Amino acid sequence: MNGLLLLLPVAAATLRRRWLAFLGSFVALALGVAVMSAAGVLLNTTMGEDSLPGAPSLHKLISFMAAMAGFVSVFVVSSTFAFAVAQRRQETAMLRAVGATPRQVRWLVLGEAVVVAVVAAVAGCLLGLAVAPAIASWLVSQGAAPAGFRSEPALLPLLLAGAGGLAVALLGAFAASRRAGRVRPVEALSEVAVDKKVMPPIRWIGAVLYLGLFVYTLQTFISPSGSMMADPQSRDPETTPQWALLFDVMAVLAIVLVAPVLVPPVVRLFTALVPLFPGAAGLIARQNALAAIRRTVSTATPVFLVIGLAGSVVGGTVAFSDAMAAQGRAALKAPYVIEPGRSGAIPADALQRLAALPGAQLTTAGVVQFTGLTGQEQRLAPGRPADLPIPENGLAVDGDLRTAWNLTADAGSLADLHGRTVAVSSDMAKVFGWQVGDTLNATLGDGTTAQLRLVAQVHHLLPHLPEIVVPREALSGRAAVNVAYLGVGAGADVTKALGDPTVATATTGGAWVDAHNEQTTKNGWISMLAILGPALLYALIAIVNTMMMSTGDRLRDFATLRLTGGTRRQVLRVVAVETLLVVATAAALGLIVTLVTQYATVLLIENRILDTAQSAAYQLPWTALAGSAAVCLVLALTASLIPARLALRTRPLDLVAGRQ
Repeated sequence: MNGLLLLLPVAAATLRRRWLAFLGSFVALALGVAVMSAAGVLLNTTMGEDSLPGAPSLHKLISFMAAMAGFVSVFVVSSTFAFAVAQRRQETAMLRAVGATPRQVRWLVLGEAVVVAVVAAVAGCLLGLAVAPAIASWLVSQGAAPAGFRSEPALLPLLLAGAGGLAVALLGAFAASRRAGRVRPVEALSEVAVDKKVMPPIRWIGAVLYLGLFVYTLQTFISPSGSMMADPQSRDPETTPQWALLFDVMAVLAIVLVAPVLVPPVVRLFTALVPLFPGAAGLIARQNALAAIRRTVSTATPVFLVIGLAGSVVGGTVAFSDAMAAQGRAALKAPYVIEPGRSGAIPADALQRLAALPGAQLTTAGVVQFTGLTGQEQRLAPGRPADLPIPENGLAVDGDLRTAWNLTADAGSLADLHGRTVAVSSDMAKVFGWQVGDTLNATLGDGTTAQLRLVAQVHHLLPHLPEIVVPREALSGRAAVNVAYLGVGAGADVTKALGDPTVATATTGGAWVDAHNEQTTKNGWISMLAILGPALLYALIAIVNTMMMSTGDRLRDFATLRLTGGTRRQVLRVVAVETLLVVATAAALGLIVTLVTQYATVLLIENRILDTAQSAAYQLPWTALAGSAAVCLVLALTASLIPARLALRTRPLDLVAGRQ
């Protein structure tokens, strides 16, 4: 204990001398806790909150936001604290040289980390309380949350966010402190720091684990079990992009963990021709990046997170949107879709006029709510519900649905959909264990009941049709007609037959699908912005933070270059080239992870959204990749060159002596 007390003045002196490094750690943790606490407060507020019709599930949206914020914060905070400790390698060696034991060095490092982390966690929680109302207001303005939705401060989310951030920071500092405790005293005599053993076994184990989880998650989504699809939203293709974020994250995690192995060959590849060019800036930057792998990885991590997540998520969102639009166009057979006006139902006389048109093929449908649907033959597996977990809307059809939609029956036939029968999606049948020929007991929203024979299991009814379709004649009541599908002969005037456009409107099939897909796409982008926005903003700030920390740690290097004859411009050129190299390396890793996640997205689309006759195009989001890389490069250059230029105003001898 006395030995630890003797190190307190050393800790205080270190805090004063290396204030920039500690400030960087403080900023990283404070912002990370702020993002997590804001998401946690909103998540706590959404308990029992209803989403607007047609909008994404608000609770699930905030859940994904909180998870993504936590994911990005974990890596940025842990790498920043580990980097801050690694910067002090020579100082640690000097402590060992004057008699400090490895245990004392570890406690010194952890003690400093605790002081910074506790203050940062408290500041982050307070900042999160201020940020949460702004996020809630944005969700309301975008239609993702009902009017009046606002954040409600709660203690538990703040405690969890603060404790989580504190734990991550201390874990990062602990791992670095163990390395610091193993520093040899003789290293105090060395001015050169070359990182060795940058891939401990735990990183290899983690990388293999997350790679396995990536494959398992993808396979689970391609062929989900019945229990997994018990939630109706899990069967809805419109929510698939959100679930696909899980395997995106697994791929990013795997690449981050093996980054110390991937960075050196990528750096060598980008600098292969450097020796052929005049000047030493490129060569010095190359050797700096290769010698200090931990520093390179720490500064590249937030850049990689921005580019990798932007490429994966934007590419996936665009691919899913295009696939659902293509599936809708291929599935809709009717040339016209008739929708009601202000009344919410298409009048009977308008339907009669449409049916009288030359060559008319009219199929009408109305929404009917099912509060229960159970099979008389119980084939339930563990974890599967016996009845509908929540009320679901079905479609009561009058006419032949096959004239309106190209639907593929995985079992049974839609030709038998007449009388007291029912057709359901194949996914729903899988959840409840139903088979063609089973008798299902249906309970409607008005309390009436009916026994229906299952005649067809249809592939991919959603998102354009409900999962339950019954003939109108199977219901005791007459459901209002909410939509009609019309095919007509040559010369038929559909608009004239409808008459007053406030009563009902006719839209061509392609235009109707495009309008539906436009809303779906809007909801998808709102979801992605809500999930990724706070995390990416935090990562962008982390780029500035880590670059400033890295530059502040290299003041003695700048002085050495100046004393050996380098000009200020040449030193700044070295800094710029090294920064460019870091961003380029991170962009290459981001491209790698995007290649993998886009391939996984194509597999998921072809198995969960498109019919077997269609295939998804493999396309990379070059605009998103280039745009995110450009933003990161501008921020990184600004955050490295400005501090370097300010530092170069000090005389080189003063920098070497530590007088700044």
